[in-house]
Amino acid sequence: MAYTAPKLLTFETFVDRYCDNFRYELADGELVEMAPTGSHETVGGKLATQIGIAIAAEKLPWFIPRTCLIRPFSDAATARRPDIVVLDETALISEPLWEIEPVIALGKTIKLVVEVVSTNWETDYARKIEEYALLGIPEYWIVDCRGLGGVAFIGKPKQPTITVCQLIDEDYTKQQFRLGQPIISPLLKSLELQLDDILPR
Repeated sequence: MAYTAPKLLTFETFVDRYCDNFRYELADGELVEMAPTGSHETVGGKLATQIGIAIAAEKLPWFIPRTCLIRPFSDAATARRPDIVVLDETALISEPLWEIEPVIALGKTIKLVVEVVSTNWETDYARKIEEYALLGIPEYWIVDCRGLGGVAFIGKPKQPTITVCQLIDEDYTKQQFRLGQPIISPLLKSLELQLDDILPR
């Protein structure tokens, strides 16, 4: 039986067909289906609320869009759809696509990206960490509420973990927080949060 490679999409075609479809990302021209569960959405919703409270408390000109695509590379057919994105409203004027589509192409517009880990944990811990660092995003959180990541990423024994990655020069330094530990965000000084607070009841 002959193998037929999937037809690759351009970034522009993906945006035209799937920009409003939250179930898909694009990676090197290949359509990637995401299948978030109810508990995944619970964690993301609770966390977005707490981040929003911290942004408001600090009176920052930032917001969390309802939907947003990130284009990590201008020369590659890749579009990411993080669980939470914090944007700097004052930087949107420089975004080439924002007035037409909710697409962010410049790292300076993004203050924080959060990925809630599901079965495709390898992408969150490896590929996306490289993409977000190259884009220059100051902070990236990997929220692994079920301890799915490999032991190389979350240690042994595997357990629920939030990894806060802070961009220093061109690479992320990582700090991990587990149940019962206050999460420290270099970006959001007033954040009062533990992993326990966002787990599904």
